[in-house]
Amino acid sequence: MNIKKIKIFVSIIGVCFLTGSVFSSIITFDFIKSAVTGSGEIIRLAESRSDNSVSYAPVVYFSDSNDIGYEFTSSVSSNPPSYQVGEFVEVMYLESNPNEAKINGYFSLWGLSLILAFLGVVFSSIGFGMLVFDILKNRKGNYLVENGLKVKAKFSSVEINYSLQVNGRNPYRIVAEWLDPESNNIYIYKSKNLWFDPTDYIRNEYISVYVDKVKLKKHYLDVSFLPTVVE
Repeated sequence: MNIKKIKIFVSIIGVCFLTGSVFSSIITFDFIKSAVTGSGEIIRLAESRSDNSVSYAPVVYFSDSNDIGYEFTSSVSSNPPSYQVGEFVEVMYLESNPNEAKINGYFSLWGLSLILAFLGVVFSSIGFGMLVFDILKNRKGNYLVENGLKVKAKFSSVEINYSLQVNGRNPYRIVAEWLDPESNNIYIYKSKNLWFDPTDYIRNEYISVYVDKVKLKKHYLDVSFLPTVVE
């Protein structure tokens, strides 16, 4: 999977999580609107293990309006336990289906929606953030090509950008140097991230770079001479 597809995939995952959070919230709203409340007692703590960690979910016994007893295990577990055996809690349930009862607590009711919303914000921010960054970077490059100063920078090296890693891979960047004849300053210019080693395809000593006429550090190193990678 190429990098652009990964960015789109991450964005879609974020949207799916946010959509799930919305639907979960709607279901919870409908449940609260239709539910009746009663009193329940914590009769034991259900233990669950995963990856050397232990958490405890309260098991609640309550009676409905017809004095029929029911027992349910909360979907929320924690360590240390949030409840103690013998503790009384308020229970919400549907008269039409008392088996689907919940403890009347914020996280018991809204926990799933909050978790999905959190994951949605994280994945969406990462995915859409990378896509927007690419768009802005391309606009900057197009602007410099159309309005900037074209200079010939001497090819210096190909470096690996260790500050970025995707799927265990680090991108490459072309590095070139340009001596400004007016100021006698040497400017180091770097290309955008490339997901293949371009070394064998750099056959010219000088590479075209478009720089801002006022701020010479702002640049776009032209890599259009490189072949297109098809995956």
